[in-house]
Amino acid sequence: MKKFKVLLNSINDVKGFVNAAGSQMCDIDIVSGRYTVDAKSIMGIFSLDLSKPIAVEFHGSDEEAEAFMALVRNNVVE
Repeated sequence: MKKFKVLLNSINDVKGFVNAAGSQMCDIDIVSGRYTVDAKSIMGIFSLDLSKPIAVEFHGSDEEAEAFMALVRNNVVE
């Protein structure tokens, strides 16, 4: 499992992130506080506080995680 943070500032950021997550075969979770939602669920993501970075838990291989991070690189926060 690989963990990293993303910042989703706009509706287009969320749509792009969900599309990228949907293209992956493994599970991807978003964790915000005590809430965990499926990263492939646009409604789940919009139910979170998006004003601050949110944690992503990628449940796949390191190679798949790196490829996914490249897809969403504009939103990844160090």
